[in-house]
This record gives sequence, structure tokens and C-alpha cells, in this order.
Amino acid sequence: MSDAPLSLLLATPDATDALARHVAPGLRAGDTLLLEGPIGAGKTHFARAVIKARLAALGRDEDVPSPTFTLVQTYDAGGVEIWHADLYRLTHPDEALELGLEDAFGSAICLVEWPDRLGTPPQGAITLAFAPEGPGDARRLTIRTGRSRWQALTETARAL
Repeated sequence: MSDAPLSLLLATPDATDALARHVAPGLRAGDTLLLEGPIGAGKTHFARAVIKARLAALGRDEDVPSPTFTLVQTYDAGGVEIWHADLYRLTHPDEALELGLEDAFGSAICLVEWPDRLGTPPQGAITLAFAPEGPGDARRLTIRTGRSRWQALTETARAL
């Protein structure tokens, strides 16, 4: 099994949504997705799509706001919590600890934007690095996985 990063072109926001719908059912407590990329690269769009997919599977359609100002939004996803964190405004890794993220990494599904603010990321996290590509809405996504069970998921994402 290769640990080489997987690179995908997400040509449209709909392609990002499709990938999120593909990934969402496979997430479980203790999974952390580190969402990297510049402002406007698609991190929040992807996180919202994952959350909406998990909630839709439960028959729920909820507003999923960006946690830019609240720092963390949590969602009950049927037996597991989803934590969506936007750490852009943090200035020191200790501030992330104050949010309770360290505990959430072991018990919740965590979607973390601006993970460089964490200092040391949780072991076994999967990194999704988004970057604008060309004019328009296209994004290049590079996936680096820290857990072998993600390999099959990322490989099947090539077909999306």
C-alpha cells in the first residue's frame, strides 16, 4: 500500500460536493480531516458538504455556518459528534487546546481548517490540501493520509 499523496482536480463546486458525499459515510469517531489551503480554496465548502451529507443520511437538513467567528461548530450526527473548527484567528497552539479539540480528536469526527495553528496535528489525521487551479472554480486537492484505511477511500475518489 502506497503512502504517496493522491492529487485530484475538482473542476467545479459540484465535484467538491461529490467527493464530500463519498467521504462522509466512511468517517467515524476519532477521524480528523486537516483542511489546508489559502482563503477561498474550498476548505469550508468541503467541510459543509461533509456535514450536510452526514445529516442528510439522518433525514436532517440544517444550516451549516462557517465557524470563522465561533471557532468551533458541533453537530450531532447520530451517535457521533462532528466538530468543524476554523482556527484562522488563533495565534498560539494553546488556544486550540482551550477549545477542547484534543479531547474531540479521540471521540468525534473533526474537520479542522487552518490546522497549522494546532502546532502538532493529531496522529493518524488525513490532510486535504486545497489550491485554486486556473481561472474559475477549479481546485487541486492533494490528499495525504496517515491511516491505511484511508488508502482505499482515496483511491476510489479518483473515479469521481
